Amino acid sequence: MGVLKCLHDVNLEVKSDRAKLMYSSFVPEILKFDACKIHVSESCIRYYLSLFRLMDMEACYNGLLAYDSDFSSLMRLLITPCNSGVERRHAASPSVIVIGGGFAGIAAARALHDASFQVVLLESRDRIGGRVHTDNSLGFPVDLGASWLHGVCKENPLAPVIGRLGLPLYRTSGENSVLYDHDLESYALFDMDGHQVPQDLVKNVGETFESILKETDSVRQEYSEDMSISRAISIVFERRPEFSGIYAEWKVGLLQMLILSHSKAGIRQVFLFSPHHFIPDFMKNTLLVFHRKQEFKEVLLPGGHGLMVRGYLPVINTLAKGLDIRLNHRVTKIMRRSNGVKVTVEDGRTFFADATVVAVPLGVLKSNSIKFEPRLPGWKEAAIAELGVGIENKIVLHFENVFWPKVEFLGVVAETSYRCSYFLNLHKATGHSVLVYMPAGQLARDIEKMSDEAAANFAFIQLKKILPDASAPINYLVSHWGADVNSLGSYSYDAVGKPHDLYERLRIPVDNLFFAGEATSVDYPGSVHGAYSTGLMAAEDCRMRVLERYGELDLFQPVMGEETPVSIPLLISRM
Repeated sequence: MGVLKCLHDVNLEVKSDRAKLMYSSFVPEILKFDACKIHVSESCIRYYLSLFRLMDMEACYNGLLAYDSDFSSLMRLLITPCNSGVERRHAASPSVIVIGGGFAGIAAARALHDASFQVVLLESRDRIGGRVHTDNSLGFPVDLGASWLHGVCKENPLAPVIGRLGLPLYRTSGENSVLYDHDLESYALFDMDGHQVPQDLVKNVGETFESILKETDSVRQEYSEDMSISRAISIVFERRPEFSGIYAEWKVGLLQMLILSHSKAGIRQVFLFSPHHFIPDFMKNTLLVFHRKQEFKEVLLPGGHGLMVRGYLPVINTLAKGLDIRLNHRVTKIMRRSNGVKVTVEDGRTFFADATVVAVPLGVLKSNSIKFEPRLPGWKEAAIAELGVGIENKIVLHFENVFWPKVEFLGVVAETSYRCSYFLNLHKATGHSVLVYMPAGQLARDIEKMSDEAAANFAFIQLKKILPDASAPINYLVSHWGADVNSLGSYSYDAVGKPHDLYERLRIPVDNLFFAGEATSVDYPGSVHGAYSTGLMAAEDCRMRVLERYGELDLFQPVMGEETPVSIPLLISRM
């Protein structure tokens, strides 16, 4: 047809000199073929326009509408491949829809926007940040979600942004800490009667725990099959009865400390309990990834771990500046098509783009609240189903005055892990009179069934067990990451007996769908910098695939530039 021949000729001209040709310059040529107009279908013109990547769709629409209003309904559909049906797109640069406004989604949107893509980010909440949520309702910032930078070093992908903003960090552990994100000497431990455990005893426990970890490494070398943490610890106790003998000699609470050092399971909590009940329920199903006989191993960045004193909000706001973000847009369907992606939100509105980056939490993918048409491949659905989702919550207690010891953590020694308590002292890091109770696993699930008032009272009762003279809090905040439909969990983890490549499988693109989030991070799962890194990776994969399709790879900037960003030292206290 003449119209299509004209479009083809224009495309050749654009490709020859890489000019940004305005539609208005060739509209008269199209109109010469009035006799052919009735034969031009919507899908035909949509295909040619998207294929040729011609510029200024609005000018084309205005020109055709001025000639003949019969074209109006057709062109309205053509001018907004990245926006809803009533909004116009001003340029024909490649378009991407990013679903999810957490660190992964914001990172992907930022990178693609800076690479000259048309980007719209759809977020189901009324805020950005996802499982990173800095609350200021108490008059100062408190992170109800992720709050640590794991790896306080220039190698951390987030270090350039944090350093440039001058945000202070409070280091809670060094590189060689026995525990995951805090040092043993920073603890004050109490029994159920409120008696403090002597610090030399705590030190001995830490040394014993370190020996147990070394023994589990030996166990790993002997077994080819996957093994849960609970099973590995049981084998160590069977082989080393002297450990049980040591515990029997301890008079205060029969103290034992266990921690899941591997951040894949996302547990940053110390478990204190007697040898007779030394395995928390969640650990019975948690894979001992860092001790399994497998080459794959999570990358642990140097520098220890630091608490974000002012919260993560300044970081996420900086990354999101200037982006087209649509809040309260809950995606219900993602349809892959030969010429792009159609995304439907809860109120029925639709968005079109060349590609989509899916950066929603693993729990949301597991819930099937987002329908994929056609369905995702079996290997992708299996990865979603077989990765585990864990829960950790925070109950923030704000007091009028500080009445607790000058330590970073307060712990309760109990006979079972379920009865143990663990409080983070924010006063050490921020100067505010705040303790944060951090339940995980089944305890966190049970507390989520309570009202916020009841949950805060529960946490205060645990505090009263170790500090009987504690005054009541004047305010409180409670997170609900497991019950929140926008997250349905706090972190991903490997489960026993499942394939070892699940994180990689979840990351791999499917046609023009790209996936990001901490659950797609092979190197840094369960961390903010892991989520951020996957957003950048998904953006670069998307850029390469979309632009290769149109043969214009050299026209757009790479997602991650070749220049190394200037390194600005991080502001760290408690060196």
